[in-house]
Amino acid sequence: MTAASSPCPSLPWGPGWREAAWAGLNRPWDLIIIGGGITGAGILNLAARCGLKVLLLEQNDFASGTSSRSSKLVHGGLRYLKQLHLRLTYECVRERQYLLNSIPGLVEPLDFTYPLYAPGGTRPWLMKLGLSLYTHLSPQAGTYATLEPAEIGRQFSDLARMGMIKGYRFGDAATDDARLVLRVLSDGLRAAKGNALALNYAHVDGFLRMGGKMAGAAVADRDSERKGEAFAPVVINAGGAWADAIRAELGLAARLRPLRGSHLFFQQQRLPIPTALMLEHPRDGRPLFLLPWEGVTLVGTTDVDHPFDADEEPFISGEEQTYLLEALHARFPELHLAQDDLLAVQAGVRPVVRHGKKDPSQESREHILWDEKGLLTVAGGKLTTFRLIALEALRSARALSGRIPRASAALPVVEEADPACLPNGLDPLLARRLCGRYGSAADMLLRDHPDLRDPVPGTATVWAELAWAARHEAVEHLDDLLLRRTRLGLILGEGVNALLPRIKEICAPVLGWNEERWLREVERFQIARRASWGRMGGSSISRGTGSAS
Repeated sequence: MTAASSPCPSLPWGPGWREAAWAGLNRPWDLIIIGGGITGAGILNLAARCGLKVLLLEQNDFASGTSSRSSKLVHGGLRYLKQLHLRLTYECVRERQYLLNSIPGLVEPLDFTYPLYAPGGTRPWLMKLGLSLYTHLSPQAGTYATLEPAEIGRQFSDLARMGMIKGYRFGDAATDDARLVLRVLSDGLRAAKGNALALNYAHVDGFLRMGGKMAGAAVADRDSERKGEAFAPVVINAGGAWADAIRAELGLAARLRPLRGSHLFFQQQRLPIPTALMLEHPRDGRPLFLLPWEGVTLVGTTDVDHPFDADEEPFISGEEQTYLLEALHARFPELHLAQDDLLAVQAGVRPVVRHGKKDPSQESREHILWDEKGLLTVAGGKLTTFRLIALEALRSARALSGRIPRASAALPVVEEADPACLPNGLDPLLARRLCGRYGSAADMLLRDHPDLRDPVPGTATVWAELAWAARHEAVEHLDDLLLRRTRLGLILGEGVNALLPRIKEICAPVLGWNEERWLREVERFQIARRASWGRMGGSSISRGTGSAS
């Protein structure tokens, strides 16, 4: 069992925090943010550092939408160069380097190998030109290297050599997207020193207006009968895939084009890759990623229209699974990968601004802000550029309220954490990982749970992380704990079931769950995991929506 947690007033979520939050919801705020993904987290973080009183409302769990279902990349967007989106690429490579420097252990360097095949693939001279520009935009990231097929074959022994004419190696970065949201949120809340609140499972039922101006929001607890009102002169809609539904409360027409991106996960021994690969799909040339991530191999992504209700859990379609497996069959023919080999799947919905492009992949990923009837909506953008989006949102908010100060690009988004401050004898890689994920709280996490420092079998996660999340990270449901605070429900697939007894022993007492509540939570988690993350893709096989390219 775990040791009792030592009190620390700087921790944003702790015992009794939810009741206190609802009791104080109607105190005056300078800013209300709707949406607890990476964009909302970034805005809260920087607003709190500007000295503002900030309230963030998330209708489900933090990072439960697109921000936990991305390709896990903090990248410059090499393919955007092909589309001549030079500004977006420039912003991405600069922000990638900023995050690499700021959050080591959570945003980590990742080398990519990009083999080229003929006929039909990108020509080497064009790739060389693109990579020259790509690496020039961020000199700190290093240079690229040209590779011959024999060298690529030695590194990726299962990769098809037939038709391979050349390859390139370049640098990018990867992250745990859900943990990035939690780190940005928690560090922002600590910096606020009690002047900010992030509340999950809090649905905005409508807007409050005074004298024709925006005055706040009506809020309902998704898990109880509690209702409340929150008042602020500025409301920012950072709802991601739900942004149009939020705007509809004011009678505004839809402006987004929801696009689904889906991923496959394999055990590393079934699809072994020593480092990341970028492959062009043999059918249409669209680039795909293969990443070693959290002990598994991730393959993605697709880009298809998603004409379903935003409140429905997104599903990978049969066409998308076929499309991704088709690429693997072509480039790893000797592995004979099939649907039965899938450990898990994941689908997320990108809140892309509609520009009328026929091909979904041609729609711009740049963000846009709209001020409509006093509601400031931010839509589009990339995980990588969340800090720039937050800065622009706060600068736009100044036009709506004199209380909003000028936000500076010099504001940090995380607090520095020193791995050397962790308990003696800790593995250096684990120390780096924990500092990246928990910042200055990493030391307390380990000291509060000295008997839970061993890793969960088959993962880099330690048991103490589950105990810490249960006590300090606003966990309301078991899926919060196993799909977002940790990724055990994703990277272990069905194997997570064998761990449930120990998870119950560690976490249920902290969460105050009796046997009946635990069984309800397990049932809820299993339904969610099998429907949206299970290897068969839930009921999505009959829900295809056209080409997966």
